Parts: sequence; C-alpha cells; structure tokens
Amino acid sequence: MLRRPRVVARVPGASARWSRRRRSARRAPGTKPSRRVRTMRGVRSAVRVAMVVGALALGLRAPAGAAEPVRIGFLAPLTGIFAQAGKDMLEGIRLGIEQAGPQAAGRRIELVVEDTEGNPAVAQSKYRKLVQQDRIHALAGVLLVNIGYALVAPIERDQLPTLFLTTPDDLTKRRRTKWIMRANFSASQPMHALGDYAARVLGYRRVAAIAMDNGFGHEGIGGFQRVFEDAGGAVVQKLWVPLNALDFAPYLAQLRRDVDVVVQVLVAAQAVRFARQYEEFGLRGRLPLIGSGVFTDQSALKSMGEEAVGIVTALIWAPTLTTRANQEFLKLTAARGIPVPSYFTAVMYSAGRWLVEAARAVNGQVEDRERFLAAIRTAIERVEDPRGPIKLDDFNNPTQNVYILRVEKAGGRLQNTVIHTYPMVSQFWAYRPEEFLKAPPYDRNYPPVR
Repeated sequence: MLRRPRVVARVPGASARWSRRRRSARRAPGTKPSRRVRTMRGVRSAVRVAMVVGALALGLRAPAGAAEPVRIGFLAPLTGIFAQAGKDMLEGIRLGIEQAGPQAAGRRIELVVEDTEGNPAVAQSKYRKLVQQDRIHALAGVLLVNIGYALVAPIERDQLPTLFLTTPDDLTKRRRTKWIMRANFSASQPMHALGDYAARVLGYRRVAAIAMDNGFGHEGIGGFQRVFEDAGGAVVQKLWVPLNALDFAPYLAQLRRDVDVVVQVLVAAQAVRFARQYEEFGLRGRLPLIGSGVFTDQSALKSMGEEAVGIVTALIWAPTLTTRANQEFLKLTAARGIPVPSYFTAVMYSAGRWLVEAARAVNGQVEDRERFLAAIRTAIERVEDPRGPIKLDDFNNPTQNVYILRVEKAGGRLQNTVIHTYPMVSQFWAYRPEEFLKAPPYDRNYPPVR
C-alpha cells in the first residue's frame, strides 16, 4: 500500500544543532542567505518536484478519483414488526448489485445499510449519517409512507438521487421532487386496474371494503373505488383497521353480507390473520375476497393455507411470470436458498441493477448529480426487468404492467397465477394527469361511501 510522502525532508548528517543554527540564521535586509540555507532550500524544492513526478508516474489522483467507491445508502426497517419486508428488500438490492457487477469505471459499488426501525425520527437521523459521514452518492429503499414523506425535504435540499420502494400516491403527484424516483408502484395504481377488472370482467356491482387505516389503505381503496364506480359499481361500506390490530372478529361481524364481494388492503401479519379469520367466520365461499397483491405476496402466502385459494389480487410482479429476466432472477434467488422470493426482493433487485448501470453510463462520475439522475431514469427504461417493460412518467413513477393474480395450488404449493395482464398502466389510470390532480387526493373519506 502506498503511503503519502511527508513534505519534510531530512539531509544525511544533519542534527538537532542544524535547526538551532537555522533559527539563528535570520539575516539582515540586503544580505545573502548562507550556503547552508541555500542548500536546504534546494533540497526541499527537489523533494517537492520528485513527489509530483512520482505521483504522476504512479497515476495517483485526488481522493475523489477512481479508487473511491460509489456509495449507495440503503434505508429499511430491519428490526421491529416490518423487519421481514426490510430484510427482503436488502436481499434484493444486494442481489441486483451483484448481478449487475459491483463496479463502475473501476470504482467499487459499496452498499451502506442502515436500519430505520420503522421510526421516522430514527430514519431522519440515519439519513443524516449516510449523507454527512458516509457521503453517499445515491439512496435506495424506504418502506413506510411516513418515513418516505419525512425524507422528501432533506433529499431535495441535498439533491440526492433516490429510488424509493414506498408507495404513497403524492410522492409522485402533488409532493413530487425530481430527485426521488419510485422503483415500485403508487398505492392506487394496481387497485385502479383491479377496480376495472372487478366491474367489467367479474361483473360485481356492490362492494364492501376493509383496509389498514393508513395512506396505503386509504389510497388503495380510493383507487379501486373511483374506477369501479366509473364502471357502474358502488362501494357501500368501508371499514378501517388499526395497524396493530390482529383480531378481525369485530370488523368481520360488522361486514355487510348484502354485497357481491369484499375488497381488502392488508399486508404482512394482518393479511395472514385476516385470511384465516375470514374462513373461520364462514365467509370464504360465500363472499369472494379480492384486493391488494401484497396481501398474498410470497412474504405472507408462505404462512397461509387453503384459506388463500381463490383470492384474486393485483400487483406489478409475480414469481410465475415467464419473462426471460424473471427466470434469470428466480435462478439467482434459488442459488441463494430462496425457493420463491417476495415482491419486495424483486423490486429492490431492479433498483440495485439500475443504480449500477447508471453509474457505468456516467463512467463512474456519480458526483455529477444531474447526469447521474438522468442516467438512472434511462436505466429504468432500458434494463430488461423481471416484471416486464417500464417507462418512467413525467412525475417519476413507473408506467408498467399490472397483473391480475389468483391464488392456486400447484405441485402441493400455493402460488399466484397470472390470469390477466393490464399493459403499461399509468398511475393516473386512463385519466389525464391535469384532470386527475384537480380532484381531492384519495383519503379516508374520499371518495365517499355511496
């Protein structure tokens, strides 16, 4: 390992007396310097020249040169109730970087991982650490809505190229910044498609909704309701469930039975428990259950049984997709001992690949934030993705396929089978963006129950 040479030179035979003599050698104005002083100046000058020539010959550069890694910050909940999703995300981005090849123009790709603990205050502290101490060049990850919104202002201030997994609609609508691109979907995007499918293909007319009482639930149900009702249906009941609720008996008791179908937006442990209690209440087989594809994503489906069979959902990816890129992705995860990956892994796998390809496209010059940002946008559209074609819209959200899925049993194992594809679905569905944005954002009370 090369050490930086010290500037101070030492002359053979010189002693401590030389320093004292030198200090006493201050001459009067107009006198010539002593021979010893002239000799020492010449030595110092020669050493400086030798250092510069040596550095050039060795190809040494400033610290921001080719040897410095490209640092990608990663934020996700790795502890707490959302830890499994966070770990799946981390597995995905690591796999994506590895598959793309962890170098760009001779610079190593370094992933700097921080645990948000699912807490916005912790996330903001970890973000500051990533930016100020680790000096990251890009940020990826972020699962929860409240953390995503909390980081918008600092990311815009720092002009940090960012790829978010989190889904809040207005992150790529009314509160967008050019520095944040979504790697995933907006919360209402796949639910728009499901609303159309429920009305036009399945023929449902009256719906009861039950969902988590947060932005993901509100926006998911809102998106479903708008399209479903535009197609002639009606949402006649909405039940909102606290995020920490795992006993759904009080809500199932309230659920109206004079409807054609129940639509849900529930995830993780809530999804597993709800599916089980839905069957225990005798509703499975009487009232079909449809909803968010995260409900039966592999992260939850692996903990479900027969109660999940027949559930219809909508999502941007499924393990059963036959695209070439998806088959390659599944081989990579299988080699890691993951029989069936979750959608969280798939999305962050894409993000990792995009970041590496973008760093290469700018020849490793990621310090040029504007160029790096533009290169990420290009990579999103050009890199062959497991989920299919992607085009980033003017609001930084992917326009992409939405797959209607049905849980089936194949080979003794539950799987999400693709039964219909909505190609290249915009986050605005079929509405013009300017008209869509004139309406209130989807929330707990909008659209209202009929």
